[in-house]
Amino acid sequence: MRAPEPGVRCGATSTLRRVTQPSAATAYSQIRRWIVEGRFRPEEHLIEQRIAEELDLSRTPVREALRRLQSEGLVRFEANRGATVRSLTISDIADLYELRARLESMAAELAATRATPDQLERLAVAEAGFAEAAEAAGGGDREATRRVFHHNDVFHLTFLEAAHHERLVQTLIRTVDPTLVFQAFRHYRPSGLERSVLFHHLISEAIRRGEGVRAGGLIYEHVMQGRDQLLAVVGDDTSVDALYDELPDERAGGEHQDLNH
Repeated sequence: MRAPEPGVRCGATSTLRRVTQPSAATAYSQIRRWIVEGRFRPEEHLIEQRIAEELDLSRTPVREALRRLQSEGLVRFEANRGATVRSLTISDIADLYELRARLESMAAELAATRATPDQLERLAVAEAGFAEAAEAAGGGDREATRRVFHHNDVFHLTFLEAAHHERLVQTLIRTVDPTLVFQAFRHYRPSGLERSVLFHHLISEAIRRGEGVRAGGLIYEHVMQGRDQLLAVVGDDTSVDALYDELPDERAGGEHQDLNH
């Protein structure tokens, strides 16, 4: 989930990013994708010169992109070490998802009483977009996972906009870790995606009917479903490395782990 640019509302257009230089835009978009999709793992050192050479850019736009990613919480700078991907622990997953679930629950309750007709219409469009992307996903197709991730982003940002609570929206955007969201979708089997589609439908329906308490309860359960998926993948390990490992179906068309509850 990304922060909207100045003058861009938190709807379907919120995933567009505005930067002043095309090279800076290229660096930001590509490095962010590499972090979100797990090419760069937690605590990995981000070497500006090496990234610049791979992107065929100078170090200046790369450094600018890393600073922007630092402001989003995906990168940190350390003395005598430079830029690294932010660290991530099992406790971080639990804490982030609990906070996100509570905040989004509040946002859904507010949206049920504050959404405009235009926002409700766009929420329905976002719901349909996610359902279509989820139906086409599966089988280790990275591009299909990207589409699911994008349409999920649009859906959540649309009902957050409908809450009409700017401080809450900005807090949530800072709280949601896009890397974890993407990795959760990577590990879902079709049954997990179907549950997400159902939750989106029920949440959207509750908001349209003005049922704030129900909408809040549904979004809480939906977010915690994502947490449970991530923790199931990690299992008893003390690290989160398993989230980023290549999946069997990405290698040979097999199936991968999913919760069934």
